[in-house]
Amino acid sequence: MSERGMQELALLLLTALANAPRHGYAIAQEVKVISDGRVVPRTGALYGALDRLLAEGLIRVEREEVVRGRARRVFALAPAGRERLETEAERLAATAREVRRRLGAEGAPVPPVPTAPAAPA
Repeated sequence: MSERGMQELALLLLTALANAPRHGYAIAQEVKVISDGRVVPRTGALYGALDRLLAEGLIRVEREEVVRGRARRVFALAPAGRERLETEAERLAATAREVRRRLGAEGAPVPPVPTAPAAPA
């Protein structure tokens, strides 16, 4: 069986870092844009998820800087994160194709999915 699907916040965070490194607040703003305002991560959830992605080697700290007296980490997508994001995008696209097929989006009737014959009683 293939790898389990990624949680939505993790997927959105990796997507936010796919085209440029960003600091936490910029990542949160990008997630809001990507999700069309549907997901607005709270600070605790955001940094908790970033720490998990960092521990998994999917993102890295590109640099640390001090802005107005406050430390700030800038995160970037790691090679393993890019690979995982590509895999997840393929998985989601396959699922979306199956949804459209089952809904008859192509205009053709949807054939039933074959089931295994029942075991004799």
